[in-house]
Amino acid sequence: MARPIVHDHAVRQRLLEITAELVDREGPARVTLRDVAAAANTSTTAIYSLFGGKAQLLTAAVDDGFRSFGESQRDASKGGLLGLGRAYRTWALAHPALYRLMFSGALAAYIDCSPTPEVASASMAPLVEAVTSAQQAGRLKEDHPQTVAMAIWGQVHGLVSLELAQMNEPGTDWAAIYEAALEGVARAWAA
Repeated sequence: MARPIVHDHAVRQRLLEITAELVDREGPARVTLRDVAAAANTSTTAIYSLFGGKAQLLTAAVDDGFRSFGESQRDASKGGLLGLGRAYRTWALAHPALYRLMFSGALAAYIDCSPTPEVASASMAPLVEAVTSAQQAGRLKEDHPQTVAMAIWGQVHGLVSLELAQMNEPGTDWAAIYEAALEGVARAWAA
């Protein structure tokens, strides 16, 4: 007879989301498994059962962020490079704690925790594919697609990071700045 499932997907997902929020707010060193479990209305047993321990929970939270981000990029890929750029910002603004968890490097300084390389790479695949497609169509300069993709990513990532860090004067129109940057990137790489 099979054991009943005690900790389902909903509990797992709630733990991942709460972990990202708590680490973002408190920092990785201050967050305990007891804090995460209490905030998720479950037990530390659920965490150990589902993840194994703190390092595995943190890695799973980062991987979950990259999976979610990758899904948003795949969904936006039909819009080409502009669609991907807009989806990047939309996702980051909707998931600021996950975004910071994925890209801040705070975890690596505290604990042996980094995203699973395949998961992180898969999240950026739509961008590389869009670059390759645009190059094949003669719309982008010829260069190694990974190089072009990383240059484009750096531009959008930098602006989103500044926006999330609130590095601006009151009333800054980030949407307009972002659109201008996307247009500038498109012109810079145009064939």
